[in-house]
Amino acid sequence: MTKKGVLLVNLGTPDSPSVKDVRKYLDEFLMDGRVIDIPKFNRALLVKGIITTFRGPKSAKLYEAIWTEQGSPLMIYSLEQAQLLQQSLGDEYHVELAMRYQSPSIKQGLENLKAKQVDRITVIPLFPQYASATTGSVIEKVMDEVKRWQTIPPISFINSFHDNDKMIQVFAENAISQNYKQFDHYLFSYHGVPERQLLKADDTGKHCLQRPDCCDQLTAINKFCYKAQCYDTSKKIAAYLDIKTENYTVCFQSRLGKAEWAKPYSSEVLKDLAAKGIKKVLVFSPAFVADCLETIHEIGVEYDHDFKALGGEKVQLVESLNSHPLFIEALADLTR
Repeated sequence: MTKKGVLLVNLGTPDSPSVKDVRKYLDEFLMDGRVIDIPKFNRALLVKGIITTFRGPKSAKLYEAIWTEQGSPLMIYSLEQAQLLQQSLGDEYHVELAMRYQSPSIKQGLENLKAKQVDRITVIPLFPQYASATTGSVIEKVMDEVKRWQTIPPISFINSFHDNDKMIQVFAENAISQNYKQFDHYLFSYHGVPERQLLKADDTGKHCLQRPDCCDQLTAINKFCYKAQCYDTSKKIAAYLDIKTENYTVCFQSRLGKAEWAKPYSSEVLKDLAAKGIKKVLVFSPAFVADCLETIHEIGVEYDHDFKALGGEKVQLVESLNSHPLFIEALADLTR
């Protein structure tokens, strides 16, 4: 019986929280031209000369704070997702897990599928909203690897699933389990991208410049825009929970460097909310399918600490999709 191959791809994680492994991870991640989209020589000076040197030890401490006996939370949840998806799809499919950076590698995942002689491959980048630096990078890497194969099976890619009903339901149910109505305001905090990357994604070359609010609505023109997809995901979760527009804010976290990034910044929004007397904030992070450094520590620890220092009482993180049965169903639907 022939099998259909599935390659799940998440971003990646260091092999350990040691400074050496964190630097190795950051080097591979940030040297990707789709992540830091500047000339390679300048990128190398920035990444190898400054970021990995000075940020490596700091990042290692943060990873150490969230590391478990089983390893990185992102890896743990990703492995669970792959195993549960395999169970859901059955023997007709063969599921492999890969990371865009570090291990298990995309190359190894594809080679494993090739060895199984699958008759086609479905690649699912585990990023709900499309961005060149995430989904685009995965697609490029897969194509770069298979171009060396003598025979290439049919390969399909899931471009995004920002509006998937079951994904929306999982985030909503996780908020319900945390008694979401007790909170004063809601944040939908997404991983940030540089403004220049948003503008480069505008194939018309003029839509974004003519419409400063163009991301508020998903249209035929901006359908592949990361920020527009983020707004669309937020609207759908808010609608499911009957959260009024004035009671939630879409914002962006995890900036790097001095360039302008997608706004508003999550940290600045929290300052504004504290100044207005808001005490309890519930934060969704729908750019991530698994809890990781950016959710567990940046939101759950750093933002909570900073908000309390400003006079607030609590910043509470909504659990990510992780191994929720409905999310596994969503992945199976996407595969089929």
